[in-house]
Amino acid sequence: MAEEVLVFGAWGSPFSRRVEMALKLKGIEYKYIEEDLTNKSPSLLKYNPVHKKIPVLVHNGKPVAESLVILEYIDETWKDHPILPKDPYERANARFWAKFIDEKCLSAIFKACWGACWGEEKEHEKAEIEHEKAVKEVSELLQFLENELKEKRYFGGETVGLLDIAANTIGYWLGVFEEASGVELLTREKFSKLCNWANEFVCVTAIKENLPPRDKLIAYFRNRFGAGNASK
Repeated sequence: MAEEVLVFGAWGSPFSRRVEMALKLKGIEYKYIEEDLTNKSPSLLKYNPVHKKIPVLVHNGKPVAESLVILEYIDETWKDHPILPKDPYERANARFWAKFIDEKCLSAIFKACWGACWGEEKEHEKAEIEHEKAVKEVSELLQFLENELKEKRYFGGETVGLLDIAANTIGYWLGVFEEASGVELLTREKFSKLCNWANEFVCVTAIKENLPPRDKLIAYFRNRFGAGNASK
């Protein structure tokens, strides 16, 4: 009996793209279902009634939610092209840094790019101080990732692994955020290893095939959040 693999996602979401990247790396066929996040489908609400968010992977009728959880499920279900290391310590380390990206880096990056666009408009001087503080925080966080790369080609070593996929937000979306907001965060001068990694990462076929159009993404974020902190 043929397996049924469904992915509920949104075209511009790095989180649902993570799921597609992992499936493509492993050569797993799937059906992609685009969700309108302003009018969520009954199927999405059925399969993820707790968070009501994308992505959701449905494997033979069984739903799995949350992108990092889904990546581990994919790796445990389909053994070809493993994306987590065999060594228990290295596996734990990959999980730690993936969580670090989602829980620390993303909120800091958004704050640096569009923090002053949210909530009430602050007086210019105070907004500038907060912006500088946010940029400094992002720089400190990115330095941790720069150090973690060491001399490796990918975070996963010589092949793309779970942490590389989780870092798609840094490898591709961060450049989009920078251009949309006019804020410079990831520079080759400060983060040469991260920049080299990002260039390698987006050239991998399974990754490249699952990146949304850059111009469309930039337009989307400008329309949603405005020109960003750089114009304040």
